[in-house]
Amino acid sequence: MNSLIGKKIGMTRIFSDDGRSLSVTIVQAGPCVVTQVKSEKIDGYLAVQLGFEDKLEKKTTKPEMGHFKKAGTTPKRHLMEFPIRKSRIPTTGKEFTAAIFKEGDRVTVRGTSKGKGFAGVVKRHGFSGGPKTHGQSDQLRAPGSIGQGSDPSRVWPGMKMPGQMGNKTAVINNLEIVKVDKENGYLFIKGAVPGAPNGIVVITK
Repeated sequence: MNSLIGKKIGMTRIFSDDGRSLSVTIVQAGPCVVTQVKSEKIDGYLAVQLGFEDKLEKKTTKPEMGHFKKAGTTPKRHLMEFPIRKSRIPTTGKEFTAAIFKEGDRVTVRGTSKGKGFAGVVKRHGFSGGPKTHGQSDQLRAPGSIGQGSDPSRVWPGMKMPGQMGNKTAVINNLEIVKVDKENGYLFIKGAVPGAPNGIVVITK
């Protein structure tokens, strides 16, 4: 496996061997359990389903309980599929931890960005706004013209407009793991990763 489901704990700083201060994000990576292996013969493609975080049995449906019992594991809150190679097919019930990563690894982190609600174009897209003088007083944060009147006589799709900001899938590539705490399952990743504390993220080598 080269991917794990994890949870963002928060940010702090640590010091490198040469005394530099590094801003890092602490991510609890795993433990993740293989709950199902998809095969080309049955499912038409190769993939592995991983489960993360235990869930109460009373909050688990009967079909879900059957699925987890077949895998020989406790109910899991989060399930995700990852593609695998034919030469690296794991067995159902196998557990993967943060130990699959090591210091110096470069990873891609995928998560859900913080939701900021309805936002205008200045905040959402970085528009500069209108002029603050020359008799203009009520268009300081307005978007301005959004198209032409006679041709094409409509607003083009994809125009930057006010609307929902954040709460979308965000991906950051090429982040460096500066420390691995195998005992607690923590990864110390240099820089920021998407989402709020306790948000679910996917870490991929």
